Amino acid sequence: MNNETENSRHETKTIVLNKKQKKSEKRNTKKMIKDSLFFKSAEIRASEASLKIINSLERSIKNLTDDQLKNKTRVFKQRYKRGESLESIRNEAFAVAREATFRVLNKRPFDVQIIGGIILDLGSVAEMKTGEGKTITSIAPIYLNALSDKGVIVSTVNEYLALRDSEEMGEVFQWLGLTVGINKPKADKNEKRKAYACDVTYSIHSELGFDYLRDNMVVDQNEKVQRGLNFGLIDEVDSILIDEAKTPLIISGGETNDSKLYLTASQFVSTLLEVDYDIDHESQSISLNHKGVNKANEFYKVKNIYEIQNSEIVHRIQNALRAQNIMKRDVEYIVLEGKIELVDSFTGRVMEGRSYSDGLQQALQAKEQIEIEPETKTMATITYQNFFRMFKKLSGMTGTAKTEEQEFLDIYNMRVNVVPTNKLIKRIDHPDEVYTSIKNKFEAMITEIEKLRLKGQPILIGTAEVKESEYLHKLLLKHNIPHTILNAKQNKTEAEIISKAGELNSITIATNMAGRGTDIKLGDGVVEVGGLYVFGTNKAESRRIDNQLKGRAGRQGDIGESKFFLSIEDQLIQRFSLQDKWKDIFKNNGKDKIEGKTILNAFSKAQKKIEGFNYDSRKSVLNYDDVIRRQRDLFYQQRDIILTKRDLFSVIKEMIKNTSNQLIYIDGVLQYTGLVNYTKLTNYINETFMGQCDFNFDEEHFKHLTNETIPLFFEKVILELYEKSRNLSIEKSSLEWIQSNERTTIIEALDSQWQYHINIMDKLRSSTNIVQYSQKNPYQVYAEQGSLKFKEMCHEIAFESLVSLLNNINIMPQKQKDIIMVNGNRIEIPKNTPKILRDAIIKNLEQGDMYEEKTIDVKINDPLHKELYGLDHAIGLL
Repeated sequence: MNNETENSRHETKTIVLNKKQKKSEKRNTKKMIKDSLFFKSAEIRASEASLKIINSLERSIKNLTDDQLKNKTRVFKQRYKRGESLESIRNEAFAVAREATFRVLNKRPFDVQIIGGIILDLGSVAEMKTGEGKTITSIAPIYLNALSDKGVIVSTVNEYLALRDSEEMGEVFQWLGLTVGINKPKADKNEKRKAYACDVTYSIHSELGFDYLRDNMVVDQNEKVQRGLNFGLIDEVDSILIDEAKTPLIISGGETNDSKLYLTASQFVSTLLEVDYDIDHESQSISLNHKGVNKANEFYKVKNIYEIQNSEIVHRIQNALRAQNIMKRDVEYIVLEGKIELVDSFTGRVMEGRSYSDGLQQALQAKEQIEIEPETKTMATITYQNFFRMFKKLSGMTGTAKTEEQEFLDIYNMRVNVVPTNKLIKRIDHPDEVYTSIKNKFEAMITEIEKLRLKGQPILIGTAEVKESEYLHKLLLKHNIPHTILNAKQNKTEAEIISKAGELNSITIATNMAGRGTDIKLGDGVVEVGGLYVFGTNKAESRRIDNQLKGRAGRQGDIGESKFFLSIEDQLIQRFSLQDKWKDIFKNNGKDKIEGKTILNAFSKAQKKIEGFNYDSRKSVLNYDDVIRRQRDLFYQQRDIILTKRDLFSVIKEMIKNTSNQLIYIDGVLQYTGLVNYTKLTNYINETFMGQCDFNFDEEHFKHLTNETIPLFFEKVILELYEKSRNLSIEKSSLEWIQSNERTTIIEALDSQWQYHINIMDKLRSSTNIVQYSQKNPYQVYAEQGSLKFKEMCHEIAFESLVSLLNNINIMPQKQKDIIMVNGNRIEIPKNTPKILRDAIIKNLEQGDMYEEKTIDVKINDPLHKELYGLDHAIGLL
């Protein structure tokens, strides 16, 4: 442990510990000894060995002048460029970072913070209790990894923390000669590019993913903002990689709006009774049963809603069922200023800019009778799991992750290491109290609060839902108890509110995870009255969330207390249909708390079961996204080649070959006898590909060919034709101009087909669940069908690109029409020139203005305006 340290927050005070506190301290001491003797991981042992070396360097580093210390950055970078690894530089770099932190921030990192930093550099998760200074811990590993000049990205849960850390920790990095940037969600591309180009970049997690998706939608490589994903350090790593892993990031577009569909479905579902549908509370799924299906058939006046032509109706009904019977207002979402705002169930925060996809958002709007926004289609999507797994090295820090270590290992290949606390934990965690009803639970809590108020002990009450926090708010008002409330509706001021929760006489209500990342410092006189007292009103779906709430008290050796007030009417018990059983057992208990461990074990089992469900759900999301990930990686790789390759003629040759091989499989061309319908083939080729070409195919070209040689012949002719036309266009304009047109044409085909493909994959995923009834594995069917769909997409990209290229007037010379004017002069005009334009051109020429450029007056709203504008280059007169 460290010697005296600059970041001690309280003077040493003599306090008399009561028996419970002494017993708690004794337990903690035994645990620390046991952990240190028997349960050290390889990473912890390696970190402790490095710590000894880092501490041995402290005296020599401390003797350096400011300029000498700053110069170490230049020296380290040179050593790295000469071939030394960051690992070999680590101990010296950490010693320099520690000294710089002291000189700039007047805070010397504890030994345990150095250990935590080494664990982060090893690509693991560092679990450090609340108040242990995770932000200071991150300085050394960030500094070390920034020496490679490949960039370090620090991901935070909200903009406040990103800004705070970039300013406070950024002082240290800038003092050491590194650049620091902050990636703001609404910044323009130039600002974002500048932020990512810095040695250290701070950003909220969602914006990192969205920037990645947007970068893979640009039409010019220079428009990208990210420069690669080298080293990523995630603050509150469990919140981002675990809690938010079920919700993919989606960029939407292509708005379509038919509010009647949603309103009709909402109206139908509101007529249903509970006997018309089945809800599985454990998995939170819902569906119509036989009675509900009959009612739907009657309501929509169809024979069977499950016939394929009624799939849209089924989809709308399913969303309306979920919106009205599963989704709870002020739990999963809130209505704020006439808008549906999603609430993170773990943090209680509004998820700005996020909305449900696939029509669920519109179903909620119909339910709440607010304006129904247009539904959009998915243009690009990625899960947090697959985005963060793209970093070459990834690490994270949090106060609670050990319970999810297996998931971190399975998905991210990251171990979780519990870093010992700098000072002994003195917090008393009182046994949970369980009551027969929610009303009795809150009455008991109010009684406890009134007792604590008499001595002024600060209280933080953590609620699971926004709705519950507002209920408790009204209850405290009724009892004339002054307090502050923090939930998703006060999202912008959460850090300020939560930071004051440790003041004498303060009572703060907050959703369990609100203000995460913000210290609660104890005010004057608070230690003497027992420190911060944390109340929990519910057990969360994850033990980690409960531990985070408890961890609000007892930071850095402070005294404090925690207690959970529960009831058998709580959602956790309801979800497993155990409420009636327990109510019957304890029906004579009245307002008294329920004694014994049986009921507490029931809560514990329910919690672990839900953790299992949530893990399975996240794993399922990842498994399905892995199918898309493999396709997305290949697609983005090919897209980058198109963007960066100077000349795309070799790519176009492959597209001609691909399209040629698909020709005889066009509908109606290959007959069931195996013979080719030459008329259909010829007409199809001429109509589809030859619109701008002087050459046309006829049946005689194909009749002497076999099914195998038809594609080869078409390929040869089209390739020669395109190459000849391309060279002619290059002579008239320039190679660069033609290359730009080709690139734009192919990128448009790529993007339109990819967007279509991922929407097809969304629908495929929804429909594959039905195959369970035929004893098939939905994931296997999805993977197999997805692979076929991807191949189809590749064929469509080649086909669409070739059609566009061969019909592009900027590349292919147009078919000309000879016109003899009144004066006998012969001119050529493109055959597809509209008559109004052709007449205007002839009129101008006949008036003797052959060599003057003329602008034909066409009104902006004229339907021909766009067509005329598109012909300007070819005609040379507009």
